[in-house]
Amino acid sequence: MNLADYPRPSVTVDIVVLGYRERELGVLLIERGLPPFEGKWALPGGFVRENEDLPQAAKRELAEEAGLTDLYLEQLYTFGSIARDPRGRVISVAYFALVQPEDYSPTADTDAAKARWFPLSDLPELAFDHDEILKVATKRLQAKVRYEPIGFELLPKNFTLSQLQDIYETILDEELDKRNFRKKILALGILKETDRKIENVPYRAPALYRFDPTRYRKLAREGLKFEI
Repeated sequence: MNLADYPRPSVTVDIVVLGYRERELGVLLIERGLPPFEGKWALPGGFVRENEDLPQAAKRELAEEAGLTDLYLEQLYTFGSIARDPRGRVISVAYFALVQPEDYSPTADTDAAKARWFPLSDLPELAFDHDEILKVATKRLQAKVRYEPIGFELLPKNFTLSQLQDIYETILDEELDKRNFRKKILALGILKETDRKIENVPYRAPALYRFDPTRYRKLAREGLKFEI
């Protein structure tokens, strides 16, 4: 047996880019400019070229279709339902990233007609099986945010404890006890209180904190367990 004896399905990458603003999670979508599903909204992505590996393909497609670069991408899952693409047998390797939307202005290019952020609570009909991919990504986020400090990726450099709690309540879709949450997060020893406060608010200005990734990595090596 050799490779010529086996069918050769095509391989694509699809990227779930999640962001947080106005107390809601959103996802970056592109409007397809070509068939199939022309005019439908979809996750950024496309076919893997023979001379590139999967992460390279994901970064290239994200840059070409949405104008986004320098994102940290994490492999999510592989989707291979037989009829997932009307063009033929296509297997997709999905990636996901967490960003602050205000730091990235998506710009459509190549075969994408438009690129924009959509709140997860108000999504259009998605092309292919991208609704399934998005569901897997949000479930991964809900699980991972409890044992890794990835929620900080969605916040500005300096943030209040209320903003941090809002992030977790939004992701987990549950209300957290304010006192217990603050006690637990501060006890981890991975936040630095800055000398700055929120300005121009009609109430007592809350302190601003900053996540300390260096200290977190040090404490993690020493056995710290991040749990929310």
